[in-house]
Amino acid sequence: MNLAVCADVGSTYTKAAVVDLDGGRLVGAAAAPTTVGTDVLHGLDAAVGAATAGLAAGDLPWYVCSSAGGGLRLAVIGYEPLVTAQAGRRVGLSAGANVVHVAAGRLGQADLTALRAARPDVVLLVGGTDGGDADTLTHNATRLARARWRVPVVLAGNADVRDDLHALLAAAKVPVTAADNVLPRIGVLTPAPARAAIREVFLRHVIGGKKLSRGGRFARLVRAATPDAVLTGVEVLADALGGDLAVVDVGGATTDVYSVLTPDERDSGPSQEVAGTLWRARTVEGDLGMRWSAPGVVRAAAEERLLAAGEADDLAAAAAVRAADPGFLPAGDADRAADRRIAALAATVALRRHARGAATGERAGRDLRDIKVMVGSGGVLRHAAPGDAAAVLAAVLGDHAGGWPLPRAARAVVDVDYVLAAGGLLAADHPDAAATLLRRHLAG
Repeated sequence: MNLAVCADVGSTYTKAAVVDLDGGRLVGAAAAPTTVGTDVLHGLDAAVGAATAGLAAGDLPWYVCSSAGGGLRLAVIGYEPLVTAQAGRRVGLSAGANVVHVAAGRLGQADLTALRAARPDVVLLVGGTDGGDADTLTHNATRLARARWRVPVVLAGNADVRDDLHALLAAAKVPVTAADNVLPRIGVLTPAPARAAIREVFLRHVIGGKKLSRGGRFARLVRAATPDAVLTGVEVLADALGGDLAVVDVGGATTDVYSVLTPDERDSGPSQEVAGTLWRARTVEGDLGMRWSAPGVVRAAAEERLLAAGEADDLAAAAAVRAADPGFLPAGDADRAADRRIAALAATVALRRHARGAATGERAGRDLRDIKVMVGSGGVLRHAAPGDAAAVLAAVLGDHAGGWPLPRAARAVVDVDYVLAAGGLLAADHPDAAATLLRRHLAG
């Protein structure tokens, strides 16, 4: 068999899969704790060793993504908040980043202080449509140059001044990468070049800088931030299905939502978004998670009026236990029931926010009525009994009070074998294997 190893080095666990590239088939899988405290290669090698046990593996190619060490922290600096800064934020999320800071307008000293305090790994510097305003972008680039800024910058603003500002920043020893404008015209969002540049900077500067491993082997193995790989997998699956698709990934610290919509007449007319429509989008809910952020789930659910009478106190106590011990494992039926309830609430609130548009910055929200498949992901769903996982997704798809139009005919499926990341990692080099793998496990 023509095999390849796909691995995701997560914050808590490292998951490895062995894929037969000729048949797009999963032939081995395993997980091991992520060893951030020593060297992440220890956990990675353990997971891969277990996944390849008993296989005539030989010297296989490795495809690795990572969110260990907090993943990719991105700051966005734009021209003004409702257009270029918002467009930059959407692009950053689609690149797999955790957007930790958004600024708009001319940077002053207080703005620089706030930017440093956010501790970004990368800054996305945008502003002005091509041929439009260049003063703000020029001011902000000059300010970073004079501030002796040393965090990598992706410059993706007005093309008329891009080359001059790239030279200015490079001369000031700012690590800078130029990309096409994220918003070349009002209403036209072009995420791919900036997304690719952010990925390149993540691989070249960020992975090695997090000191997750001694030596350079880990940095050479990693090909993408995990959310970037997952979104690519979601895109491949949507293309294979030929229709709209949504994924809700319930993690320990965050709940991520991905959606791929088919461009149509929604992209024109008086309601067109001035910051453009990102048809392939990701949102991150940092207050919704199974462990670190479990108390945030209870608070958000109360605000959304999702809690039953008398439920709040017991659920808040269960959430506090999980936040205090992120390694908590359910020991009985009551613990498992609390986990299921927290997962259902996290997924429901995250989908509400994503669909309403507040999380994506789209005034009209995201129209998920035509999605064909709703994929559930995350350990709480992968390790649950099938009926329990189905109940969590049914709660999301039956959320009639959420203030967003529900999918009209969506099929729910759980990424039990964790193939979305693997499919995304293989997409560039082995597109047929990636599409077959995802169809086999998620398309039914």
